[in-house]
Amino acid sequence: MTNLPPTANNKLHGKVAIVTGGASGIGEATARHIINDGARAVVIADVQDEKGQSVVASIGSDRCTYIHCDVTDENQVKSLVKSTVSIYGRLDIMFSNAGIATVTRNQTVLDLDLSEFDKVIAVNTRGMAACVKHAARAMKEGGVRGSIICTASALASRGYKTWTDYVMSKHAVIGLVRSASLQLAGDGIRVNCVSPGLVGTPLTMRVWEVKEEEEMEKVVEKFSSLRGVLGEKHVADAVSFLASEESEFVTGLDLVVDGGFIA
Repeated sequence: MTNLPPTANNKLHGKVAIVTGGASGIGEATARHIINDGARAVVIADVQDEKGQSVVASIGSDRCTYIHCDVTDENQVKSLVKSTVSIYGRLDIMFSNAGIATVTRNQTVLDLDLSEFDKVIAVNTRGMAACVKHAARAMKEGGVRGSIICTASALASRGYKTWTDYVMSKHAVIGLVRSASLQLAGDGIRVNCVSPGLVGTPLTMRVWEVKEEEEMEKVVEKFSSLRGVLGEKHVADAVSFLASEESEFVTGLDLVVDGGFIA
């Protein structure tokens, strides 16, 4: 799902990016897309070390580095950003994408498991805040007019009859992005989020208890008004746009890529 053809443009020429959750799914697809769009380097950050190293090997170690990072640990996030600047001299793009979801997607507020709730909030909300904080500091200190993009969800624009912890965590991401965009605008740092609809990533396949990609595609089609299947590439396209100068006057935006689901 994540192999993308080279693109003809060079809109991210010379830029250095971090992609958290970059070892698989949307993160991996976006890391490849960023390189294809001319970035000088991308740092893959994840806790899936073997998969992360595999992505680096396929992209090429001359333009890609893997760094283990658990975004729930602020010190690891701080070290990730510091190491990136040390290796490549700057940070232009932070794609804060690492996220989790409870396998029990049918859970309502009446039977909410607060221990699982804490884990989801730690990654999806607290982890996002840590990534925005330390990326923004590095960009400001380096005099970089950078772009920070967070992954929210189409469910962050509406309520949902189940999956309470996940939906709540993604609503918080939009609040973070809108506030940070105002706070960092004077430094020329843009902060936006991309909100995917249902995409057949390894994460969603586990949550929906689907083993075959073809079966997952049938599920995904039910959540889109447009013909076809929403894929990782469509989200990667949106992230690349938000990371580039094509969106130089766009900040505080929630860019929904869902095939019309919330409509």
